[in-house]
Amino acid sequence: MTDHTLSSPQPKQTRRLPQINPVYFILAALIVAIILNNPNFVEPSGYMNFLKRAAPLAILAAGQVYVIVSGGFDLSVGSLITLVVVGSSMLSNNDPSSTWWVICVMLGIGLGVGLVNGLVVCFLKVPSLIATLGMMITLNGIAFMWSGGAPRGYLPESFRYFGRFNIRDVPLIQMLPVAVIVMAVVGFALYWLMHRTNLGRMIHAVGDNPRAAQLAGVPINRVRVSAFVISSLSAVIAGILLGGFGGVSTDVGTGYELQAITAAVLGGAQLLGGRGSVPAAIAGALTLTAIFTLLNFLGLPQPVRQVVQGLILIAAVALAMYRRKRTGQ
Repeated sequence: MTDHTLSSPQPKQTRRLPQINPVYFILAALIVAIILNNPNFVEPSGYMNFLKRAAPLAILAAGQVYVIVSGGFDLSVGSLITLVVVGSSMLSNNDPSSTWWVICVMLGIGLGVGLVNGLVVCFLKVPSLIATLGMMITLNGIAFMWSGGAPRGYLPESFRYFGRFNIRDVPLIQMLPVAVIVMAVVGFALYWLMHRTNLGRMIHAVGDNPRAAQLAGVPINRVRVSAFVISSLSAVIAGILLGGFGGVSTDVGTGYELQAITAAVLGGAQLLGGRGSVPAAIAGALTLTAIFTLLNFLGLPQPVRQVVQGLILIAAVALAMYRRKRTGQ
């Protein structure tokens, strides 16, 4: 009698399809809706101008997602944008030779703001919402005193080049705004830093479970300070683009802090920390800009933008709390 070993059939392993962030589908649907309302959008001048308008918010959202993933908020970026535009106009006073040193000064101010935000949050244990709200009020006051409450000075054309100039006669697309190039370069740098370096992994770890990250040897304070610095530097770059695009204004950065948070949330960033993606945050910024563009085409009034933005934030907070409750974290 021979024993026959019956081999049980192996279950077929089904290959899972890669999950795609829903924000990309939403963005595609909005682009289709815009094209239906304005067929000229498919022309290079149409979609390139759209990307040009979205570039400052995309950069700001990509920096904001660092702070959100680490478990905080940065409400000071909008006022920092205003300070950058007002301060640059006051320092340069339409002198083309001053462009580069003024930009360096603004980056230094952004570095200082980020350091102060991070140190106050980490060592004084002030919640990031309160710390950056205080910084927002402070920077608005500085910008108001510096400008005397009204736009003063001028931004030279060499400064406005980054947000205003278009490279012409580009093959296939005909024109390429410099702001789009800046968005691509900064976006790639922030993507690489977040998703291809130890800093990005530590930021996710700190936001997901600070205690576990500390036990694993992650320098929590240093990581959180780095996140605030990156956010502030992205605000400076966004301010440079906005100054070039729209000129000097004392309220140029108003509302951008909430737009950046909304864009990051649209991209799937979890407001309670631990999850977020730079490409998805940029896609969220493009989606938010597309929503505003579509509302304008539909002839809806300006307050509708604020209603939509508020509803997105409320839904995001509710979804984050629901997910956390389900996972028991």
